[in-house]
Amino acid sequence: MADGDCIFCSILSGDIPADVVREDEHTLAFRDLEPQAPTHVLVIPRRHVPDVGTLAVEAPDEVAPLFAAVRAVAGQEGVADRGYRSVFNTGAEAHQTVFHAHVHVLGGRAMAWPPG
Repeated sequence: MADGDCIFCSILSGDIPADVVREDEHTLAFRDLEPQAPTHVLVIPRRHVPDVGTLAVEAPDEVAPLFAAVRAVAGQEGVADRGYRSVFNTGAEAHQTVFHAHVHVLGGRAMAWPPG
């Protein structure tokens, strides 16, 4: 289920180091290298799929654990009560640069709207 050319798969395999903040049997969460907020954590499924829509089609039973991991990270990072943003960038025009499904968990500051 891994892609040898995928940076997130390389993080999952331990070939590339990351500042891991949480992991379980379905997900891995680590700090973004270019944070856009005081809290900026990426939560990824262990299954390699290009985006969350594909995850929902190919492994719908893994979507709920992904969302639960997002909630757990927000709580662990201390932003759950104040508010946080969960962002799925899907496709190049949405600025997805790594084509392995992932959720950005952003918090620790007020978020502007609209986001784009």
